[in-house]
Amino acid sequence: MLRGLIALFVFQGIGESIVYFGHLPIPGSIIGMILLFLTLKTRGRNIPIALEKTSHLMIRYLYLFLIPACAGCFFLTQSNFNEWIFIAFSIFTSTLLTIILGALLMNYMLARYKKNPEVHPQ
Repeated sequence: MLRGLIALFVFQGIGESIVYFGHLPIPGSIIGMILLFLTLKTRGRNIPIALEKTSHLMIRYLYLFLIPACAGCFFLTQSNFNEWIFIAFSIFTSTLLTIILGALLMNYMLARYKKNPEVHPQ
């Protein structure tokens, strides 16, 4: 599992470096995930076991990574109080889009799995 964690950190570091030196307005972790995805797609083989185990463990406890960000909202000062409508709107919109896109992606993946179940081992 340590190898999987190191791989995730390496790709996040590469993404952060690209953002820092390229002055991009995109989070480095997103660029790192895109690079990891492209690397895994170009390999054409199955996902390495260490990376798969680490990813499943992190996804299982994903809510713990979101707690600090949510707790930070409670410490907004009074000067930022007039921005609550924008914060609430962005939270509502992003949640709705995540639910819709997640459902569409799940339907696509299930349909793909039903067509060819032997490609995706359990």
